Amino acid sequence: MDQIRILLADDHEVVRAGYRRLLENTSNLEVIDEVACGEDAYSRYCDLHPDVVVMDLTMPGMGGLEASRRILAHDDSAKILVFSVHENEVMLKRALDMGVLGYISKRSASRVMVEAVRKVAAGEMYVGQEMMPYLVKGKLSPDSEQITGLSPREFEVFRLLADSKSVNDIAELLSLSPKTVGHHMTHIKSKLGITNIAGLTRIAIRLGIISP
Repeated sequence: MDQIRILLADDHEVVRAGYRRLLENTSNLEVIDEVACGEDAYSRYCDLHPDVVVMDLTMPGMGGLEASRRILAHDDSAKILVFSVHENEVMLKRALDMGVLGYISKRSASRVMVEAVRKVAAGEMYVGQEMMPYLVKGKLSPDSEQITGLSPREFEVFRLLADSKSVNDIAELLSLSPKTVGHHMTHIKSKLGITNIAGLTRIAIRLGIISP
């Protein structure tokens, strides 16, 4: 069986160490590098071209969704497995719509991580059992329906604004001009029918996109 080369992206060193041990103690799985932020996940992917990226969504700076979008824009055959505390239809739909192959919760059993990595490495979709209710959910909440109207770039700006990042901070993180971020912010507020950042933050918390 061919070796599966894995890039592990998570901002918690203890989490990375635990899952590195789990993966490397499993036959034919090898963690070739680990990173703590989205920027480094993208950079190391371009350098190493691993078989699978295990991607946390909530990391300092550029989040896992934006890092995944950039990786897939660079290489549309990239195989990404999201591994996150976020268990909701918004994050699941965003990830799958952009081309991420797998999504599991951080409360999954260790055997699930191993199974998911192998499935994703083979080019197969894998959604953890705990996420299935969100995958088959027929009707989105009103907040969720509003959010689906945001483009991938608008969603990332929305997430960062809700997480108290300034326009200048977001411009630097996403390699945009402050003016462009300002335009995105105007469109986001218009689409969501919200006039201030506090309103954006409340929606993000209700949907589980950020923690209170």
